Amino acid sequence: MLGHLLYILVFLSIATAVPAHPLAENAGLVLTIGTLGIWRYGWGGVNFARAKLFIHLVHPARRAAATKDYAARNRPAHAFFVVTTYKVEVDVTLRVYRAIFRAATASRGGATIVASVVDVADERLVRRIFSLMQQNAIGVGLIVDRIPATGKRDALAASLRIISRQCPTSDDIVVFVDGDSCPPEGVVEACAPFFVDPRLGAITTDEDCEISDSKLFRDWFTLRFTQRHMMMASMGLSRRVLTLTGRLSIFRASLACDADFIESVQHDSLEHWRLGRVPFLTGDDKSTWFWLLKNGYEMAYLPDVRSISMESQPKPRFVDSAVALMLRWFGNMLRTNGRALALGPRRIGVFTWWSLLDQRISMWTTLFGPATVLMSMVLVSPLVLPIYVAWVMFTRYINCCLLATFRPSFPISYPFLLYFSQIGGALVKSFVLFRLDRQRWTRQTTGSSRRIQSASERLRGLSSTYVHILASGWLLFTAFVISSAKI
Repeated sequence: MLGHLLYILVFLSIATAVPAHPLAENAGLVLTIGTLGIWRYGWGGVNFARAKLFIHLVHPARRAAATKDYAARNRPAHAFFVVTTYKVEVDVTLRVYRAIFRAATASRGGATIVASVVDVADERLVRRIFSLMQQNAIGVGLIVDRIPATGKRDALAASLRIISRQCPTSDDIVVFVDGDSCPPEGVVEACAPFFVDPRLGAITTDEDCEISDSKLFRDWFTLRFTQRHMMMASMGLSRRVLTLTGRLSIFRASLACDADFIESVQHDSLEHWRLGRVPFLTGDDKSTWFWLLKNGYEMAYLPDVRSISMESQPKPRFVDSAVALMLRWFGNMLRTNGRALALGPRRIGVFTWWSLLDQRISMWTTLFGPATVLMSMVLVSPLVLPIYVAWVMFTRYINCCLLATFRPSFPISYPFLLYFSQIGGALVKSFVLFRLDRQRWTRQTTGSSRRIQSASERLRGLSSTYVHILASGWLLFTAFVISSAKI
């Protein structure tokens, strides 16, 4: 509470102490900040209202209808769990597989667990956990698939081919679980009823995390999951989401075992006008999402089902860790964004299409405000900076207050982390947008930047730098023109 009071006191002190005359002398700055504010916060308000409507009214009605239809069926769904484990700590693996076995046991239609592992030690550990829990796991089977360390995509494809040989029906489901995520015990019974609707292809759920690293990193991750919860709920209203997270997503078994679906998971790629063919190393959750999207299937979000993931800070320093993760997340997003937009609003829905377009626009609108302010500091008055700081402190605090209505957590670090994520994320997005061929896992050595680059690859790298500098130059030039506009 003391931190919040101090924050508000600082904001009010800046707002009242700094004269407003620099803004009165710069019509361009006022118009720019005002327009961007209406645009960004108007869009945020739309998603906030849609999320509240979905969580409190629409989703409960959908669940009630799905549960009623599912109860009338003669056969409950059989659940296939696909788990990928690679370089995960032993205590995390123990906890994850115990949670998976409990969830499998709670499945009324039985369950089969396909564990994809690389190390023989992991195979022994998984089999040991299963043997200790087997007396309570009636109707639960275990298949351990030990494969070479060639990447998660190969592991998922191999597991799906194993499941396809089990001849699942369209009523059965496949649960994708990461090796560091714990599904809730009732995940099958909570999700299976929704697949009564033949239009539904997949489900993704709410997420939470446990982090033993620095409090700042933990707060940042929790804030991101809160933002994700709001955006997913907003998208869920339109029966489509913007990603099917790899931590926990549930698919209709007949679709997950489709040969074209498996091929997309294993060998997805992008044809780029400048970079050529870009094979996807990371982002399997975007490949599964895009396959369902282009084939016309709906995707649901369940705000009342939550997985728990055990995250760790990939690098010693917070900023380095955050940037490393954002490079992977936003790279996956932008590699799929263009081809999803190309499907058109009539095919995927107007709101979904517009949300995808906003992903591409938001990086520039986010950077344009600070760029205009910096130009105005030089061209108009240095007092523009404290006015902008007061504006940022006020708007981010209100934003965090609204986010806290989804999850009752609001450490005073949130407004600062929110602004860091917005500006830092926009910078990372603008960097990745011109380097879609740059990919790397945070845990695996698989990555396009690990190899010695050929002459053609170095040339593509130079061209990426050139177009990035060109785009940034146009941004700064526009900010300069606007900052120079006088009343």
